[in-house]
Amino acid sequence: MTSYEIRKDFPILENQNIAYLDSGATTQKPVQVLKAVNDFYREANANPHRGAYKLSITATEKYDEARYKVAKFINAKNPEEIIFTRNATESLNLLAYSYGLENIKKDDKIIISIMEHHSNLVPWQYVSKKNGAKLDYMYVNQEGEIPIDEINNKITNGVKLVGITQVSNVLGTINPLKEIIKKAHSVGAIVVVDASQSAPHMKIDVQDLDADFLVFSGHKMLSPLGIGVLYGKKELLDKMKPFLYGGDMIEYVYEQDTTYAPVPTKFEAGTQNVGGAVGLSASIDYLENIGMDNVEKIERELMEYAIPKLRELDFVTLYGPKDLNKHTAVISFNVKGIHPHDVSSILDSENVCIRSGNHCAQPLLRYMGIDSTCRASFYIYNTKEDVDRLINALLKTKEMFAKWIK
Repeated sequence: MTSYEIRKDFPILENQNIAYLDSGATTQKPVQVLKAVNDFYREANANPHRGAYKLSITATEKYDEARYKVAKFINAKNPEEIIFTRNATESLNLLAYSYGLENIKKDDKIIISIMEHHSNLVPWQYVSKKNGAKLDYMYVNQEGEIPIDEINNKITNGVKLVGITQVSNVLGTINPLKEIIKKAHSVGAIVVVDASQSAPHMKIDVQDLDADFLVFSGHKMLSPLGIGVLYGKKELLDKMKPFLYGGDMIEYVYEQDTTYAPVPTKFEAGTQNVGGAVGLSASIDYLENIGMDNVEKIERELMEYAIPKLRELDFVTLYGPKDLNKHTAVISFNVKGIHPHDVSSILDSENVCIRSGNHCAQPLLRYMGIDSTCRASFYIYNTKEDVDRLINALLKTKEMFAKWIK
């Protein structure tokens, strides 16, 4: 299946004359996912785990089926290791509160990379300040990669938690995740993996990685907004306190005491986003029908077409790995002499949608000595024509701002 065939499944791309290059922020939704969500609300809408009537039982079955699909998608040992949240941000906050505050002690060390999204940075700042731990960073080289020496020198005795993105949302860098996890485990640390920019684009096997925790957002992989995933090894989840308290996460409630349900229910208080879970289930079906190997192939061909063309533009500065084997379908760049917001506005006038700003990664950009970048992020529905539209729009930008480009 080609990107041209895939594109036909996306109404917003068929109905609007746009080159949508902001899938790193959120992806568009195929008709198969839209139909699954619509069908749920039309035919099966009820509160799961609450009623003994058929409609509630059907809703429960669909919700549980979604959990099974996610577990299989990332090769978790069992569905109980999958917790539904609103997004990766909520998943990471759950870990900070329910694991971090309880297990990270005074003078313990937390290590994260400088390329982390704020969602995998700010919660660990909070934990370190609250508990008196020390927060340190693994830094990147000129090509936006974490050198192996940096990993070995930072992940040492005393480190209790390592937070690492599998793929940078700014640079597109694919981090050496297995090596980082192996090193962390050798010093007794647990590892929190942010897979927000990897789960939609490559096959993930949490057992092969030996990841302790892994999070991602459904909306970045074709599902509706408002559904996220937290994977955790069951032996760790079992020991953690709940994050939210209230309905459905309980076993027994007395006037002065409460016992909690087992995982995953312990972490899913209140009425859940069943429609979102159904949509996530449908998005997994859609991706697996294409095949994750084919997803990677489509994106690799786009990168091999796009990056050389961008390198030919002497007024454009590219950031990130030069080796495409270490690079996903995220391209950050700047036009010399022009603010990224202005570039984005000009591109929008040409119906080319990119993101501009700091991409929720201010420490990384500050370390790189820049305030913001333009970012074009591709997905399976993008085509070489989208790349050509981006290049032509950048050439127009150069013409409009010719006297400022040096």
